[in-house]
Amino acid sequence: MKRVLIIGAAGHIGKVLRAGLRGQYQLRLADIASQAPAGPGEEVVVADITRLPDLLSIMKDIEVVVHLAGIPDEDSWARIRDLNIEGCYNVFEAARQSGVKRVVFASSNHAVGFHRRDRMIDDTVAVRPDSRYGVSKVFGEALGRMYADKHGMSVACMRIGSFRPDDIPVVPRHLSTWISHRDMVQLTRRCIDHSDYHFVVVYGVSGNVRNHWDNANVRWLGYAPEDNAEQRAAQIVASGEPEDVREATFHGGFYCLAEFDGDLDRIS
Repeated sequence: MKRVLIIGAAGHIGKVLRAGLRGQYQLRLADIASQAPAGPGEEVVVADITRLPDLLSIMKDIEVVVHLAGIPDEDSWARIRDLNIEGCYNVFEAARQSGVKRVVFASSNHAVGFHRRDRMIDDTVAVRPDSRYGVSKVFGEALGRMYADKHGMSVACMRIGSFRPDDIPVVPRHLSTWISHRDMVQLTRRCIDHSDYHFVVVYGVSGNVRNHWDNANVRWLGYAPEDNAEQRAAQIVASGEPEDVREATFHGGFYCLAEFDGDLDRIS
């Protein structure tokens, strides 16, 4: 079995991956927060991503790092900087120093949130972050590209859509952006297991019929989503909460309009 380190294993996605990947790999589960005790094939460790020595101490004999840790939403610049930028650098640098060959990075659709939603976008579009959080994900993708090119590391960046702890899409935007738990597990497994790639960006989204993110260029990765948010469309429509017209303009939804004081018409 491959030896896989999940950083941020106590978070919502981390817990789902821990359950879904159990038995498929030797798992080392790292977080600064408390976790359930280790089961068979698991090792639970404590690490602070703002401390490079912590990360170096947990990467011995690891083949693949799945990096999920950090601030999961928009926040102050200080918190984004410390966790999502400094912390992300520490993860990649610790992996390099430890001889880890592959890093799977949890990026976000908010790295490209200011593209207009009436356009299908793929992995080749220019980054257009919609928030400080989105900027941190652009940084992580750029950092991964550099570590792939400069240090020969294999790097996958998963631009994750709307992951719900309850695994249920509930608002109109989710009909295009939702990713189910089992599709999140499958995508992560594809990124861990594929025999050879240098650098790849892939959208973490289920097989939603209203999807606006195109993974055709990375079909070789083997990701074939099994779920579709459309199964909840009737309930979402019946809830009587239509999406704000301005939020529906962009892929990033409400993130684009938080603190917004620009000119919508100038955003082509």
